[in-house]
Amino acid sequence: MLSFSAKSTINAKPETIWAILTDAPKYPEWDPGMIKLDGTIAAGNKITAYTKISPNRAFPVTVSEFVPNQKMVWSSAMPLGLFKGARTFTLTPKGEGVTQFDVREEFSGLLLPLIGRTIPDLSQNFQDFADGLKAEAEKRDGTA
Repeated sequence: MLSFSAKSTINAKPETIWAILTDAPKYPEWDPGMIKLDGTIAAGNKITAYTKISPNRAFPVTVSEFVPNQKMVWSSAMPLGLFKGARTFTLTPKGEGVTQFDVREEFSGLLLPLIGRTIPDLSQNFQDFADGLKAEAEKRDGTA
């Protein structure tokens, strides 16, 4: 398995963070790695990400888990599970107006040894995502 993750303690309510995470058209305003995100982020929907790290490639995913204000999973897979990816967003309340945000992407499948070599180290991209989300949420909640 290959994985990347980041976390951040955000001085904002889960509802504020969730509203940001589920507003696809606005991702480029706060996510430094996103060119655009097409689609509506809701349970079972397909969305397509266009990122700065691979600007000429579309990344279609399905919102496979959707628990408002708590957890969301974006997933994709090749037939027969030859290669799978799942990005999980988790919000954990930590007290009045404070939320622990975690994002983790895991890649797996029989083709991982081959495809995994083509995936760059995304650690900084994930941290930039968490930092951008924190800044936007704290701005909206008035704590920045």
